[in-house]
Amino acid sequence: MSRTPHSTITLPFRPAAGAPWRARWFHIIFGHDDAPGRLFDVVLIVAILSSILATVLDSVSDLHDRASQLFYVLEWVFTIAFTAEYLMRIAVVNKPRAYMRSFFGIVDLLAVLPTYLSLLLVGSQYLLVVRALRILRIFRILKMTRYVDESNLLWSTLVRSRHKILIFVSTILTLVLIFGALMYLIEGPGNGFSSIPKSMYWAIVTMTTVGFGDITPHTMLGQMLTSVIMLVGYSIIAVPTGIFAAELAAGMREARRRIRCASCRLDDHEADAHFCRRCGTALEHGAD
Repeated sequence: MSRTPHSTITLPFRPAAGAPWRARWFHIIFGHDDAPGRLFDVVLIVAILSSILATVLDSVSDLHDRASQLFYVLEWVFTIAFTAEYLMRIAVVNKPRAYMRSFFGIVDLLAVLPTYLSLLLVGSQYLLVVRALRILRIFRILKMTRYVDESNLLWSTLVRSRHKILIFVSTILTLVLIFGALMYLIEGPGNGFSSIPKSMYWAIVTMTTVGFGDITPHTMLGQMLTSVIMLVGYSIIAVPTGIFAAELAAGMREARRRIRCASCRLDDHEADAHFCRRCGTALEHGAD
């Protein structure tokens, strides 16, 4: 943790030792509580949004035909600027590898790679939309980091329910294989079901109740089986939602139980509670 008179920055690394300019630029680049840090973050987000907008507009054929050279120049201007920023971040921290392996370090690197890859692979520059991930820094600027805990709860819920979801997905894939094979036998290539994989595609589209209509059954037996698949699809839609909701509720109850009053030993407090709901004693979050 590094402290300045203006801000407190909690990071897995500190300003690099040596020249004073490194400490100064560290707090401008990674800080957000003083004016220079906020200005840097605002300029960065404006640049990110502008680069994404340029990439999106460049994909429109009419605009590309009229201003392809301008989009190309803008692409390289933003890329060079982001590259300089990335190198600057590496230069001002005491643990460059820690930054490079961090989430934002990886995202910052991915934000500049597509342009350089476009020199070898035509069209890869459109992958620059990955820069949208850098907008996540707005959580830090707007002091919304408390929502990270909520996202962690959702992620841990997905991790805990992964086995049940895996079983559910395996069951769905088995049904898709069976229904696809049946429709291939019933309808056949003459009605568009030219192979089992294509019939499986139709089964997935039908079971999810999307129904593109590019392949449709023509026989009475095929239409009856389609009706069964649709009913099965409606029946199983709620299953993953129920699994996730149950695990989420369990995770919230577990989080509430971890907040226990040191005075009366009462637990089951809200995650953002500061005082015991029974005796009014100040709560120590994480106490048992």
